[in-house]
Amino acid sequence: MIVSERFRLRLIHYRVFIWAALGILFVGLAGFFVFAAAVPRVAEPPSRTTDAIVVLTGGSERLTTGLELLHGGWAQKMLVSGVSSAVDVNTLLAAVKRDANDFSDQIDIGHSARDTFGNAKEATEWMGNNGFESLRLITAGYHMLRSRKEFEHAMPKVEVVPHPVFPASVHLDQWWLWPGTTALLINEYVKFLATCLRSAIEPRGNHGK
Repeated sequence: MIVSERFRLRLIHYRVFIWAALGILFVGLAGFFVFAAAVPRVAEPPSRTTDAIVVLTGGSERLTTGLELLHGGWAQKMLVSGVSSAVDVNTLLAAVKRDANDFSDQIDIGHSARDTFGNAKEATEWMGNNGFESLRLITAGYHMLRSRKEFEHAMPKVEVVPHPVFPASVHLDQWWLWPGTTALLINEYVKFLATCLRSAIEPRGNHGK
């Protein structure tokens, strides 16, 4: 009788565990599909200027887009965040066949950032030093949701205008047909959740401290 009672309790616990695990899995999958649908697919043409442009390293199309916007007068200055310590402005521009003389000290580069959290911290310090109150954020479309979350949490009083770019190797339309893009989105979703959790715990505007 005692054995039967113990078995019944274990069976109940097992069922509760299974249902809880299935519930977490369902919520996680639903959240992932919502996240994948929210990833931007197009970049709206700029309609107004911002004080600054911040480019996150990770692809030449990010830098060239930032340079085009800066050259077009859409911002006063541009920060390229997360650059290798061995690279200066001249080297960076030479890689995309641009001349530093065309931008007359409008470009700064940051060497300290190693991840998106670091990008936001680096940009926070730079924005404060320049007295800027708005920025246009340039990064890949799949990376934009997490980047914007980091930047808006780090700089709650700064207006962040997203300007995504789209690497040819990332297929956001019908991403489920492309294993590489699917894996990329899953990885980005997990990082986005971690960012949301940390942002819920950490006080806003704390990145630069």
